[in-house]
Amino acid sequence: MDKSILITGGAGFIGSHTVRQFVTRYPGYRIVNLDKLTYAGNLENLTDIEDAPNYHFVRGDIYDAAFLKELFEQYRFDGVIHLAAESHVDRSISDPNEFIKTNVMGTANLLNVARSHWEGNFEGKLFYHISTDEVYGSLEEGGYFTEDTPYDPRSPYSASKASSDHLVRAYYNTYQLPMVISNCSNNYGPNQFPEKLIPLFINNIKNNRALPVYGKGENVRDWLYVEDHAQAIDLIYHQGRIGHTYNIGGDNEWRNIDLIRKLCEIMDRKLGRKQGESAQLISFVKDRAGHDLRYAIDCSKLKDELGWRQQVTFSQGLEKTVDWYLENQEWLNHVLTGEYEEYYRRQYVER
Repeated sequence: MDKSILITGGAGFIGSHTVRQFVTRYPGYRIVNLDKLTYAGNLENLTDIEDAPNYHFVRGDIYDAAFLKELFEQYRFDGVIHLAAESHVDRSISDPNEFIKTNVMGTANLLNVARSHWEGNFEGKLFYHISTDEVYGSLEEGGYFTEDTPYDPRSPYSASKASSDHLVRAYYNTYQLPMVISNCSNNYGPNQFPEKLIPLFINNIKNNRALPVYGKGENVRDWLYVEDHAQAIDLIYHQGRIGHTYNIGGDNEWRNIDLIRKLCEIMDRKLGRKQGESAQLISFVKDRAGHDLRYAIDCSKLKDELGWRQQVTFSQGLEKTVDWYLENQEWLNHVLTGEYEEYYRRQYVER
């Protein structure tokens, strides 16, 4: 193999699309997908490439430093694409320690093992850390996050990701460990766990359940189609400048309430309902603690330096996403009932 690359969190939402991007585009790379398979990690996301000769799945926890050491010794990785993370803000408010354990200590373990394994010979090596725009805090109506925006995390989740970003930069500055970081806006698309806004509301609309909207629904997010993100990760891994950060955004800001109404319109059309019928399910609930008002990404550095462009418009992406969830009810049922664990048992334990 030309390269051996570890992708952590590769059974998750963004991770699975990234794994597919690398496995299919680079048959000369050995891609090792490391995932703990917690509630959001689902191997059914990767059934189409699971038998590819350059793909390997390993179940494990980045919090286990001894396990990581053995894994590096076995596969002799040239690169790490680090996506494994606890990522849901509401869960971080309920249980911040789990986010610190995985996002901070897990990242530190990976950095230590990579540094030790590469033993100061960093030629051709790269540690690529995937982060979020939430580390920058909250914007008012004007302005955009750039790579130079000061960090101002507002939730345990964003604080844990900010901490891991700082660790990666510290290892570059202290030990010269070659690294890049990217900070992305809100992702959407197929295979996303249905605790996130778009798949949750698609499922609730289909089943005539309430659509709970925080506050007045005025919070603004920049939405990025997940396959566009995977292609950006590919570009940054291969062409990004060592020691640099790249923001990845959709150039696509929506107030939550406007996005939800748009989803209602699409679902009414797809399900043969009267226009406006699904919007009656909207209900406003108490706002989330520390709820950032607005995120917006300036990704001109990525576009100017590496030539990346979004390929999927938001209208196209929403239509594709809704169609996928409506056509993959079995996948959704397995996620909602926990039966996706059975897939791992059948494929990897009983073989």
